Amino acid sequence: MSTFAERVYALVRQVPKGSVITYGAIARVLGEPGKARQVGWAMAACPEDARVPAHRVINARGEVSGGHTTRRRKQLKADGVVFLQDGRVDLDRCLWLPNAAGSGCGATPRE
Repeated sequence: MSTFAERVYALVRQVPKGSVITYGAIARVLGEPGKARQVGWAMAACPEDARVPAHRVINARGEVSGGHTTRRRKQLKADGVVFLQDGRVDLDRCLWLPNAAGSGCGATPRE
């Protein structure tokens, strides 16, 4: 059986370039609602050689949080993620959820 962290990493690896997912959304998709903080801990402990696009995980307000925020913002911009004028990610355009038609940057806005 895989650990919670391994399940988090497997899901984050699925986030397509140009899209983001929130800590809370990861927890809900994994069937662990209310464990957004644990997702954050897992991401903070992620080994660099794990090939996990950690920069694609943001908070529910659309902000890049945690460490290395400048680098992560640059990575998101290079991925094609759209930012609002206030500096937050445009979640209406860029939030990705697995098996959700029209999710991801450039897709139809979420409801």
